[in-house]
Amino acid sequence: MMEGFLGGAYLWVKAVHVIAVISWMAGMLYLPRLYVYHCDAAPGSDKSETFKVMERRLLRAIINPAMILAWILGLALAFHLDAWSEPWFHAKFALAIILSTFHAGLSRWRRHFAADANRHTARFYRAMNEVPTVLMIGIVILVIVRPF
Repeated sequence: MMEGFLGGAYLWVKAVHVIAVISWMAGMLYLPRLYVYHCDAAPGSDKSETFKVMERRLLRAIINPAMILAWILGLALAFHLDAWSEPWFHAKFALAIILSTFHAGLSRWRRHFAADANRHTARFYRAMNEVPTVLMIGIVILVIVRPF
């Protein structure tokens, strides 16, 4: 078994990290889709107000905590594996930062919807819905294949 920074907890930390990442990604894939549908709702309508509640709860109850847990456990795993000197890890770390920046964008857009001040079209959010998928594919390949 791998000893080091995490000792015997390594496999548990890794498992919970994967669960957190899956939860984070599920929310990151669903929230832009909610924005697509929210664009079709008239500001102030019951439909719009329902979307506001759904978006806020998804972000605060699932996406934010999952991201925080994924980062904390991911950093713990990086220290445990001494991954800082690995080129694949630098690329993966960069993609995780980009994903977190996208997360911040989703939060900003939610605030715009909450204030009935959305500035984008449904087509924009459909395109943005693809961003987390592309980043996830890159991250998974880097972690599993470690191409460099």
